[in-house]
Amino acid sequence: MVSLRCTTAHHSLLGSPTCLARPRRRAACPVVRAAVAVEAGAQAKDSPLALAQATLTQEKLKAAHSELAEEGAIEIVEIKTTGDIVLDKPLADIGGKGLFTKEIDEALLDGRIDIAVHSMKDVPTYLPDGTILPCNLPREDVRDAFICLTANSLAELPAGSIIGSASLRRQSQILYRYPSLKVVNFRGNVQTRLKKLKAGDVHATLLALAGLKRLNLAESATSLLSVDEMLPAVAQGAIGIACRTNDDKMMGYLSSLNHEDTRLAVACEREFLAVLDGNCRTPIAAYAYRDNDGNCSFRGLLASPDGSKVYETTRSGPYSFDDMVAMGKDAGYELKSKAGPGFFDSLQ
Repeated sequence: MVSLRCTTAHHSLLGSPTCLARPRRRAACPVVRAAVAVEAGAQAKDSPLALAQATLTQEKLKAAHSELAEEGAIEIVEIKTTGDIVLDKPLADIGGKGLFTKEIDEALLDGRIDIAVHSMKDVPTYLPDGTILPCNLPREDVRDAFICLTANSLAELPAGSIIGSASLRRQSQILYRYPSLKVVNFRGNVQTRLKKLKAGDVHATLLALAGLKRLNLAESATSLLSVDEMLPAVAQGAIGIACRTNDDKMMGYLSSLNHEDTRLAVACEREFLAVLDGNCRTPIAAYAYRDNDGNCSFRGLLASPDGSKVYETTRSGPYSFDDMVAMGKDAGYELKSKAGPGFFDSLQ
């Protein structure tokens, strides 16, 4: 996860002096500060996906705005998040996905950074007061990658094989289709998980193809799972960029980078998630996309962690913000009704 900061000659320069741009630039051009979430005690090089997403945003800002293309105009700053620090427990046990954004949100509101770059699948359905998310970059491939040294697919794994995954969404769908397999908690950055797999800690793992591609590690995938086999996480493959609501300059920069198809698809999926009040104890998956007719096709899934109960639904309608938000909301209420209140009580 990543955050960015911009200051201009019209802004007061807030934050620690070590984060500021060269003083000579203060009167001439803005300074964009990118804050990268890294593991405790680590450097940015140890959180390569966060750095890759910061760099991608940096490149797009430079390409779109000549004043940001000068050397030193954009800086990347490290921010350690609780979600990256506590790696030996499931996310559900330490507070959920918001732990990947809390410290970054605080830095944004404090003025220590100006732009926050997030993996959208890690962003809670609510945004802190005083922040807005006006930009989604073009979405990457939403599929999950199967990675294994001994089999080409989940179906080829023998009974009792151990799959490493920190995702209840993946766990529930694996166990629904392959109840003879076992899924264990498996956290850490992409390189750490691949290293553990090669060391024999688990027989296989699943990782988002989007992250592998951004790290130039797509060749690590043994095979790719279709969305019919493994419905992706809400907003998987999407990067979102937030700023303060009162920062018109930053909103202008970010609006120029926004990919509207992605923004609408993410809004649809997040509305579905919000209705279900999803947290890290609730396996939820969703995917909205523009179909061949130009309409929105939507699929949603709600499941129990052990895969014994799976509820699914589909929708289709116009590819517009209001229609897609309504679609996601309606789909969420349908599955909430199908599952019943006892379903959610059992997940607490």
